[in-house]
Amino acid sequence: MSASSHERAAAAGSRGPVRCAVLTVSDTRTPETDVSGPLVERLLAAHDHLVTQKTIVRDDPDAIAVRLEAWIADDRVQVILTTGGTGIARRDTTIEVVRRLVTVELEGFGELFRMLSYRSIESAAMLSRAIAGLVCRDEGAGGDTFVFAIPGSPDAVQTAVTGLIAPQLAHLVWHRQT
Repeated sequence: MSASSHERAAAAGSRGPVRCAVLTVSDTRTPETDVSGPLVERLLAAHDHLVTQKTIVRDDPDAIAVRLEAWIADDRVQVILTTGGTGIARRDTTIEVVRRLVTVELEGFGELFRMLSYRSIESAAMLSRAIAGLVCRDEGAGGDTFVFAIPGSPDAVQTAVTGLIAPQLAHLVWHRQT
């Protein structure tokens, strides 16, 4: 079956919109000043996905882990998108937390994200450590959860969500349900 056949099957077998949670990781953003979290929500909605939960946490590994683990344990959340904390500054810890939780990394996501980013920001794209993966829960513990960790800049959000994530979410979730 071709990739496009899989995507059509996923759309046909979809059990409604993919249910997502959005986590903004920042020491400086508030609900009033966060641009990237609401942008993720709008872009997902444009692809008929549903953001059921969203919040902002400090760029602190414990705070990030607590929020992600709670959403991973919630059967109502199929996909988590984080924005922020993916660079190389000392306070950028999102990637380390996500890597500890992920069971199966989707290496192609980070590679493709950096390739797309290179087109607009050139060699600075190598500074992004964007990753994605699947957190597999034990049998009987509910569904698995996909996690995408993307940079917090609006341009990076646009690139990641529109160019890579949103078009594939139903396909990814469908694969885990079949």
